[in-house]
Amino acid sequence: MTKPATAQLKALRHSGFGFLSSFVICHLSFLLLTSSLAVTAGTTAGLSVTWTNNMLSVSRPDIPGGKIDIWYLEAFCRNGSTRRDWRQTTIPHRTEFVSADKAGKRLRLRTTVESSVEVLHDIRAGKDEVDFRLSLKNRGNEFVDVQWFQPCMRVDRFTGGNQSNYINKSFIFTQRGLTMLDKTRRTEEAVYRGGQVYVPKGINLADVNPRPISLDQPINGLIGCVSADDRYLLAMAWDQTQELFQGVIVCLHNDPRVGGLKPGETKKLHGKVYLLRNEPKALLKRYEREFKRHSDQRR
Repeated sequence: MTKPATAQLKALRHSGFGFLSSFVICHLSFLLLTSSLAVTAGTTAGLSVTWTNNMLSVSRPDIPGGKIDIWYLEAFCRNGSTRRDWRQTTIPHRTEFVSADKAGKRLRLRTTVESSVEVLHDIRAGKDEVDFRLSLKNRGNEFVDVQWFQPCMRVDRFTGGNQSNYINKSFIFTQRGLTMLDKTRRTEEAVYRGGQVYVPKGINLADVNPRPISLDQPINGLIGCVSADDRYLLAMAWDQTQELFQGVIVCLHNDPRVGGLKPGETKKLHGKVYLLRNEPKALLKRYEREFKRHSDQRR
């Protein structure tokens, strides 16, 4: 540094402008530090969940798009659904709030399907996942043909995509491994155009969404997407799956299978929503560890 430049720097330090600049720089540095600490603390604390007006919201400060909304629940469905009007498939249901803790880590909900089926939901938010434990009981004296139901996960904010392009950021697992939905063998003919249904092994093709059915079969119960900044994976899994579905409102579904309920019968279901770093192998390893028995049955 030359002497004139050194002299100018000293003068600036002793001027009011130099003092103000130093103050502003220090203040901005403090704000950046506290902001960083807030995000780190929020990430350490993990995810939180809220539910209102049939919408389950998953939050954490670093989630791309701010939060993840899941229409919980969209519909309960009878069999024979693939080739008929959707209104003849859906079963009336109503979900109500039961309880929640103040930290946003646990929710309890109750769903009544028609008049005799009661579904109790225990939903818990962890560091990087939301865990679903459901108990479904037929309290009536007749068989209830509730075959599957639909949690509808909205992914527009997370992927940064729209209806025309979000399949480029969405995936399932096929025999080829992780397969982006725009690379699957897609069809167009169905009762309703748009979207794509992926049917697991062992599921009757007559009992799925009346949307186009892909020629590719999923090998597990994972469906997910990559965030707009490519840093994170968002995925949904259940231990019993009727279908994986790419919908028509920038959404992804893993629709759990119930298989009907006899009088007095109770069934249990277990599901998860994962929010992980963009490491597909780590996601697959975790899924197979937590849903191993059901993953093996699909192979």
